[in-house]
Amino acid sequence: MADPKKMFITGANRGLGYCMTVEALERGHIVYAGVRSLNSSPLLEPLEQLYATRLRRIAADMANEASMDNACAEIGRLTDSLDVIINNAGVLLEREKTIEELDFDQLRASFHVNTFGPMHIIKQLLPLLYAGRNQTIINISSEAGTILNAFSTNYAYSMSKTALNMFSERLRHYLKDRDIEVYAVHPGWMKTDMGGDEAPTEPGETARGIMNIIEKKVTITSKIAFINHLGKPMPL
Repeated sequence: MADPKKMFITGANRGLGYCMTVEALERGHIVYAGVRSLNSSPLLEPLEQLYATRLRRIAADMANEASMDNACAEIGRLTDSLDVIINNAGVLLEREKTIEELDFDQLRASFHVNTFGPMHIIKQLLPLLYAGRNQTIINISSEAGTILNAFSTNYAYSMSKTALNMFSERLRHYLKDRDIEVYAVHPGWMKTDMGGDEAPTEPGETARGIMNIIEKKVTITSKIAFINHLGKPMPL
């Protein structure tokens, strides 16, 4: 690739994060693959051998601020710029609980990983992103975060994704003058540990769509940051 991008992808050890890592590497990009623990990413080990000069695993536990700080510092030692940040790591907790049953510790944990984690990563890595080229921030969201599609449970996940959507929109406006694109992306219902085997979409398909957005192979007409993996607008 004539112009490879340097990307940081969180939650890269499985599911969509792993598929985006593979897709990015196959397209010639450089990937800093964030994983909760270096011991929890066996799928990435053969890729590290195959793409020795373009893949580096980074320990980044999105529930732990010190771990995130260490990850960002390590990336800063490895490169003087970043072109893409993909906040993919997420948790789905208390899915079927009613308000009477809801564990507020689990609710807080959901916000820490799904909302505060991406905010923390972006805050720490913005200096590297400012030094990049044709920069893009992708926050993996969900249609569960739309008010239009709300239902009677799934408080923790849906509320944390709604907050992520608002953060993405605010950030989009903040970075507009720097020509940095910011999107909150609904990846579709995928066959992952979170989505289950009945899901109709393979994570590899979503990964291709997201890479097409990053490579600007898709024309995006949405007036807000919230889109799907094909670049189409999502309802608020």
